[in-house]
Amino acid sequence: MDKLMIGADIGGTSIKLGIIDQTGAIWNKWSIDTNADSSEIIPDLWNSIQGKMDTMNLSNTDIMGIGAGAPGFVDSKLGYVYQTVNIDWENVELAKELEDLSGLPVYVANDANLAVLGENWKGAGDQARNLMAVTLGTGVGGGIIANGTILDGENGTAGEIGHMTVDPDGHRCNCGRKGCLETIASATGMVRQVMEKMDLNAESPLSSHFQKHKQVTAKDIFELAETGDDLCKEIIRETASVLGLCLANAALTVNPAKIIIGGGVAQAGDQFIRLIDTAFRRYALGRISDTCIIKKARLGNDAGIIGAAFLVKQQTEKLTF
Repeated sequence: MDKLMIGADIGGTSIKLGIIDQTGAIWNKWSIDTNADSSEIIPDLWNSIQGKMDTMNLSNTDIMGIGAGAPGFVDSKLGYVYQTVNIDWENVELAKELEDLSGLPVYVANDANLAVLGENWKGAGDQARNLMAVTLGTGVGGGIIANGTILDGENGTAGEIGHMTVDPDGHRCNCGRKGCLETIASATGMVRQVMEKMDLNAESPLSSHFQKHKQVTAKDIFELAETGDDLCKEIIRETASVLGLCLANAALTVNPAKIIIGGGVAQAGDQFIRLIDTAFRRYALGRISDTCIIKKARLGNDAGIIGAAFLVKQQTEKLTF
């Protein structure tokens, strides 16, 4: 049997895990809650992996290594997490600590970068050599593959599309700056936009929904837009326009063959992707847009663990796309 790989996608509320073979097939996948005590996350992670390996009668000799993704600023060369937004981690030696516990090689990257690797290996990227991806969820993540390899930059910050400044006087972002793309195009940003404008549309279905449920989600915005709510449709159009503009500018640095849109917000429907594509083509340099396709991600929640497995394979075998 060829050696297997373990993928871990560490999030603020849960950790997704998978045992994956060298073709990218998932043999087993599961998840655990992310411990509120951040010092226990890495031991929890290894204990869960070890328990699953025991159940499957696997030993360390069957495993090529562990790939792990974390949200935030990650130096993949050092396996070091400088800071995370949704987890109380700062200056964590993730690779070293997990290697010490497991006795296995550990490779670490930003979670959005792993999603890019996963999508390009087994999803919508189709193994493109130049690709950008953006994940639209609670925040906005981004990743870039350039000339076949993931682009990390000097200290792991390359591809952080969500922190492009789109409004210098805008709302405060979790990174501490103002007006980042994340404050507009994330689920949180879209909800904030409709809440700010809801009073101007007191008779709208959105207002009625809020009065009844006392909250609004990004999913609600897309569903209400489908039923004809003008404010929700306006927010979706404006959000897509800002995204298209940012992607058009970012694409100048990479000249990608594909841009992949993933995350919970992107699952709202093909119409949203089409609006982003229309805006991208409106703003992009013709030579960029002529060779670039915008596509919805295919792997869903599995992208991170599949990408983590590919990271192990890539680092072990020195692969490129």
